[in-house]
Amino acid sequence: MTRSHKTQVCIIGSGPSGLLLAQFLAKAGIDTIVIDRKDRAYIEGRIRAGVLEQGAVAGLDEAGVSDRLHTEGLLHDGFDLAFDGDRHRIDLKGLTGKSVMVYGQTEVTKDLFDARTADGQQFFFNVEDVTLDALTSGAPKVRFQHDGQAHEITCDFVAGCDGYHGVSRKAIPADVLKTFERVYPFGWLGILVEKPPVSHELIYANHQRGFALASMRSETRSRYYIQCNASDDVADWSDDRFWDEFATRLGEDTAAKLQIGASFEKSIAPLRSFVAEPMQYGNLFLAGDAAHIVPPTGAKGLNLAVADVRLLSRALIEHFTRGNGAYLETYSEVALKRVWKVERFSWQLSMLMHQFPDHSPFERRMQRAEFDYIASSEVASQVIAENYVGLPLE
Repeated sequence: MTRSHKTQVCIIGSGPSGLLLAQFLAKAGIDTIVIDRKDRAYIEGRIRAGVLEQGAVAGLDEAGVSDRLHTEGLLHDGFDLAFDGDRHRIDLKGLTGKSVMVYGQTEVTKDLFDARTADGQQFFFNVEDVTLDALTSGAPKVRFQHDGQAHEITCDFVAGCDGYHGVSRKAIPADVLKTFERVYPFGWLGILVEKPPVSHELIYANHQRGFALASMRSETRSRYYIQCNASDDVADWSDDRFWDEFATRLGEDTAAKLQIGASFEKSIAPLRSFVAEPMQYGNLFLAGDAAHIVPPTGAKGLNLAVADVRLLSRALIEHFTRGNGAYLETYSEVALKRVWKVERFSWQLSMLMHQFPDHSPFERRMQRAEFDYIASSEVASQVIAENYVGLPLE
């Protein structure tokens, strides 16, 4: 026997995009049910990005989930680009009047879970066999198995916030969906360590041995990355090997300030650029990684998801509270314009800061010329800065 449920919006995925959408809609009195194939502990434990644009901070403010962010987050007014030991600071505050906030996605997810749980949000975790049906009708259905029981949710709209590997995007017919992808020929090996950061601002470094990033999660916890082969296994990278390689790529002066220690998290992430068009089909709307992936070089993944949700929540609230469907009709078009601009920036920074195995000596010199141009031109630095702090919502 199938258990039936009814709600206004069924949200598939309880990562930050799904949770933030549920939070926005709840504040407007709109009912939602959230389902996920994993449980809360797993979702909260995922290590992800940690740099928030001003627009993302504003979105979390609007959602009423930013108290801890403003208490524990680190405000950054700039960051460094380094190339073969030469450094250039991108003065975010001076060039744009804006800053970014360093606050881990894990913490954002915890804050959102706490808010939704306190508000009595209906969740179904560890669901299986999720299928979407009747998406072009006025009553879409989401079916799934939970604890051995079949469930069916009838709703007005489905929000696909279930990531790159989720079911939502796959529910769009093949003759409607178009995808665009660039897979990069390397990965990022990242570690977390309970040591103060080597720099109070982020350092993106291009060294002849590969890319490195010095980042942080707090004043006592550092997040460091190096470019590695896509085929590498984490087991091949001891802490000692990582620290030797990381120090080399940072350069002698910066490495002299590096405090090393045992890592408590270590993982390899592949890099890809990916966009799905359209981001809506019938009464299904995609948001976040379900619709697009950016390489982490520009710290845009979470920020792009928050921008999607701000647009989608506005559209749904306008529909339910004012009977205005205009924002729903144009959601995909408006969101994709911004998505492609952010994809361009992430691709540009990735092309500049990494060692590509198939690059010729000419292309390597072009990277250096691009770095030198940015370092010598306030206008070029301003372009980097305005993209890094975040483009307008639309």
